[in-house]
Amino acid sequence: MEFFRKVPNIGFMRQRKLLYAFSALSVAISLGAIFFKGLNLGLDFTGGVVVEASFPGAADIERTRAALVSGGIPDAQVTQFGTSRDVLVRLPPHDDANEVGRRVEAVLQTVDPGVEIRRTEIVGAAIGRELLTKGLTAMAITLALILIYIALRFRWKFGVGAVLATMHDPIVVLGLFAITGLTFDLAVLAAVLAVIGYSINDTVVIFDRVRERFQSMRKSTPTEVFDKSVNETLSRTVITSGSTLIVVVSLFLFGGEALKGFSLALIIGILVGTYSTVYVASGVALDLGVNHKDLIPSERRQPVDDLP
Repeated sequence: MEFFRKVPNIGFMRQRKLLYAFSALSVAISLGAIFFKGLNLGLDFTGGVVVEASFPGAADIERTRAALVSGGIPDAQVTQFGTSRDVLVRLPPHDDANEVGRRVEAVLQTVDPGVEIRRTEIVGAAIGRELLTKGLTAMAITLALILIYIALRFRWKFGVGAVLATMHDPIVVLGLFAITGLTFDLAVLAAVLAVIGYSINDTVVIFDRVRERFQSMRKSTPTEVFDKSVNETLSRTVITSGSTLIVVVSLFLFGGEALKGFSLALIIGILVGTYSTVYVASGVALDLGVNHKDLIPSERRQPVDDLP
């Protein structure tokens, strides 16, 4: 299936130096926001008070969330779990969990007088710090394995480009969350890990085509080979990224408050990942000097018989 009727002929690699500067600036701003402003960590990482409630009938999550906001509890996170009647309300750390439970119950009774508070407990921040540490460790291990995989499948020059692109994407996503102050929770962390996988998959598709074209375009320059490869995979990129974006934009618009951060991280990641695959991964590999000799095995000369 092709998005374009014929393969375009866009000189992607000509703009790579200018876009290196754009990428470097984006990463610098993102890192500055992360280190100096910090992420607005959600209750998954900071700990807090957890209140479990059960409604007589199916719980209306949006109405429950709106009632908590209007009742003076704007920081509450409301999620559904178990049956359709059960909700979990998570709030920032508080010294008196019982008092918080009574306040939440009073607000929820305005939604449905028959609501029942089943448990109220304090979750420590140590668990949250452990989750954050494990999440960052998973990202580091992922990057290391990607470098090894690309280096073995292609050449180390491709591996460097792929890892730089894969580091570029989550940094920009985290930077935007730091700049905007949006809540960073486990769902967003899961989205960031998904972005890493999405980006490397797109990169491998282009690198595979580059390897094929180096074998069939032996008289062409490396820049021409990379441009040809990106253009030939452009239909696939547009279709894949476009269809994925339709889904995650729908989640962002209609999935409710609980999926806002998750879907927004995916939207940003897909756009940035598609860009970095072309202008970071491919561009860096090209500037590291990838050529025909790297991908075409040298032909061994046959020994000459000692015949007169």
